[in-house]
Amino acid sequence: MDIALVFPGQGSQKPGMAHDLVAAHPQAAAVMREADAALGLDLSALCFGGSAEALMATEVAQPALLAHGIAAWTVLAERLRPHVRCAAGHSLGEFTAHVAAGTLDFAHAMRLVRTRGESMRDAAAGRPGAMAAILGDLRRPIEALCAEATRDAGLVVAANYNSPGQVVVSGEVAGVERVMQLAKEAGAKRAMPLKVSGAFHSPLMAPARDALEGALAAAELRDPAIPVYANVTAAPVTTATEARTLLGEQLTGAVRWTETARRIAADHPGIVFVECGPGHVLYGLIHKAVPGAEVWHAGTAADLETILTKVA
Repeated sequence: MDIALVFPGQGSQKPGMAHDLVAAHPQAAAVMREADAALGLDLSALCFGGSAEALMATEVAQPALLAHGIAAWTVLAERLRPHVRCAAGHSLGEFTAHVAAGTLDFAHAMRLVRTRGESMRDAAAGRPGAMAAILGDLRRPIEALCAEATRDAGLVVAANYNSPGQVVVSGEVAGVERVMQLAKEAGAKRAMPLKVSGAFHSPLMAPARDALEGALAAAELRDPAIPVYANVTAAPVTTATEARTLLGEQLTGAVRWTETARRIAADHPGIVFVECGPGHVLYGLIHKAVPGAEVWHAGTAADLETILTKVA
């Protein structure tokens, strides 16, 4: 059996996340304690008892998702590690993938993603923007629609290629509104604004990218023990140098998730995707990108027990 570890990004956080894992597994509890210590913050309390609004804050959601993903992986690692061939993560999840791959120490990664979240929050405050999901098949390429909307109204780019028929656009508010209109004219089933605090994965995040690249330059990274597929290239990363560069570029670059899932499936025929973290977002996206793919949830204590019975 071959396994690809995949980790979700912002939007998958939810109240109560990781609580049952901590109650059932001492390894998960140790991870959450380490997260609290690394940040000097009671992140565990926010995860277990915080409101959806509190967890939605970018600077909270990102560390929370990394901690939950690694807590789940830590419980599974002894049994699954011999079968793991690669890892990937959606946006913030790429950092979690690098922790699982040994590129980054967990505590250092927690501090990096807090910097990432705070920098994204500050960039959004300095230059407000918006994001929208475009659903359905289009008669014109999304890139062409974004280019036209940019000329007409304001900067907008394709930010997340999530699955066939689902692309997220990001940029200045007027540009996003215009591309939503153009997408509907081009056959989109739906074009809906997202509840986010900024224009993530767009050029509006340039100040955040600068801050994150500074933090990454000072961080200790190692060559990953397994390839980690990068968001911006959909290609496997095998060196610390590549990881450092691409984790920075990710903030202003597109998340090529459809291409990433397909590349992993092509490189490792029959591979099982194991989604570590809260929710089932990647489960749905992978199934749309790679019909027939086997995807296992690893977010709750019950999920982990099911997986541990499947892998000898």
